[in-house]
Amino acid sequence: MAKRINRAIELLEADQAIYYDGPHTGHVLTYEQGRKDAKTWADYINVGMEHGAFDMTALGEYMRGLVDGGPTNSGHRTPAIIVEAPVNGIDGPNVAYNAWQFRQILGRGVHGILLCQAESADAVREFVRACRFPHHKAGVDRLGIGSRGRGSEPTAAPIWGIDQMEYFARCEPWPLNPDGELLLGVKIESPPGVANCEEILAVPGLGFAELGPGDLGLSLGYTSLQRRPYPPVMEEARARVFSACKWNRIAFLEGATPDKIAASLDEGVRVIAGHNPESARVGRAHQKRAMPV
Repeated sequence: MAKRINRAIELLEADQAIYYDGPHTGHVLTYEQGRKDAKTWADYINVGMEHGAFDMTALGEYMRGLVDGGPTNSGHRTPAIIVEAPVNGIDGPNVAYNAWQFRQILGRGVHGILLCQAESADAVREFVRACRFPHHKAGVDRLGIGSRGRGSEPTAAPIWGIDQMEYFARCEPWPLNPDGELLLGVKIESPPGVANCEEILAVPGLGFAELGPGDLGLSLGYTSLQRRPYPPVMEEARARVFSACKWNRIAFLEGATPDKIAASLDEGVRVIAGHNPESARVGRAHQKRAMPV
């Protein structure tokens, strides 16, 4: 029986790794695809809008299909859906000017957002602030008052299966709010982001973070996608971001193959990329996971 709306948070709260599927661009966002994806093997589905089309009508239809195709085998209304937003987290003003993107995405009833190219703590503070309603006060001394306004709850709350007042209470970043159902993450994928990662990952409201080896490698001159073991400068960056995640009790996201997944889990990686159901099968067995898939 599901304890939460957001399956990914429920698992992370129990120190269980979560496994995702879904491309960085080109995910099919139709009602029919939503019905199909409702029974996914993954714990959450990544919807890439950093490079994929920013299509809110399609995202809304997809979410409706997920509801009608559910519940999941774990008893959740839908799998968790996390969207990569188009705006890059370069600085505070850039994120603040584009906060409309977060409002639009959340209004479709998704369960989380990933901010790409995070390079400053000010940018991440604006990101978290834009995803919060202003009546929530936890962490405002470091974040400022939430800037998400009234108006999207009539479309978002039915996707979550709750009324609008409950949505106001529960659409909050976890673990900043222990009862929150919103999972916010950042991708650190540039030298400035790595240089500022300790300050970035100390911003309240984040639930996970990743080192983006593709863009980081590209910025360092590697046109081919780098895999572990990375070149020394990238291994140093990984160690620094991973350490900051551990210090701030934020889940670290990284790819893992079936033969490497046990070692990754033992190291402390808790969000698994790679789109590989076999990695998930092996990893879940390694952690003796009880939640049905």
